[in-house]
Amino acid sequence: MESRGRFRRVGLFEVGNTLLMLAVCFITLYPMWFVFINSLNAPERALLGTINWFPEAWSLDSYRVVFNDKNLMNGFYITTLRTVIGTAAHVLFTAIVAYGMSRSNLIGRKFYMRIALITMLFSGGLIPTFLLMTKLGLYDNFWVFVIPGMYTFFNMVIFMSFFRTIPESLEESAKVDGASDYGVLFRIVLPNSMAVIATISLFSAVYHWNDYYQGVIYIRTQELLPLQTMLYKIIAENSMSFMQQQAMAQFGARLPGNSIKFASMMVATLPILAFYPFIQRYLVKGVMIGAIKG
Repeated sequence: MESRGRFRRVGLFEVGNTLLMLAVCFITLYPMWFVFINSLNAPERALLGTINWFPEAWSLDSYRVVFNDKNLMNGFYITTLRTVIGTAAHVLFTAIVAYGMSRSNLIGRKFYMRIALITMLFSGGLIPTFLLMTKLGLYDNFWVFVIPGMYTFFNMVIFMSFFRTIPESLEESAKVDGASDYGVLFRIVLPNSMAVIATISLFSAVYHWNDYYQGVIYIRTQELLPLQTMLYKIIAENSMSFMQQQAMAQFGARLPGNSIKFASMMVATLPILAFYPFIQRYLVKGVMIGAIKG
């Protein structure tokens, strides 16, 4: 009887579901593994584009070329700076708006919510947005990466739902002690909302790190191009001539463009992948608490 209790019969559905999930994981992870393996492969092997589970001949020549390219390293710096400043500004501004919208005594609260909802459902379009950025002086300006993304309605709703779960007695006791609304927000509400802050920070950081579109539309100066935009141009326009010339000068041979592309992809992807596991445990908690209790 005891042995029967330890082992239960596995149903056909569970077997099929497990196999399906394994297939989905393989389809999701293998492209990244393919790029990683070919970035470490010898250049002549990467040029063939064959399917390998492990590098046939190890080589770091492609990574040396990538890290020696000043433009790519400058793009890495711009992307990092944009991600840090943009994420901090988005979390701060969205939290301030959400705190005000979560208060039931806010005058005109329903009207503000309807206006904010419109911004989520409809967009002005590319040309009006481009003209607006130009009139604001943000064209070919670093702050075009930060200011337009300081607020999103969806993240505000997540913040607002979470703020409603904080007991009002904490806020009332703080106000009795003489705290202002900003004092309540920064001393009481935000310190008790680290889970949702981590969640929104992850959403915003991933967006800023992966975005290439704004660099394509609004940036013309080479020194302001983020890494993802440069990678997009490398892949779309096949503009590898300069980096290949560097490879010829450094290694005395022509380094294939495919090898440099794979190495560039890994340099652009690994930092955000390394950041994600440290904040993943907050992700489900931050979203679900606001969704369930809100």
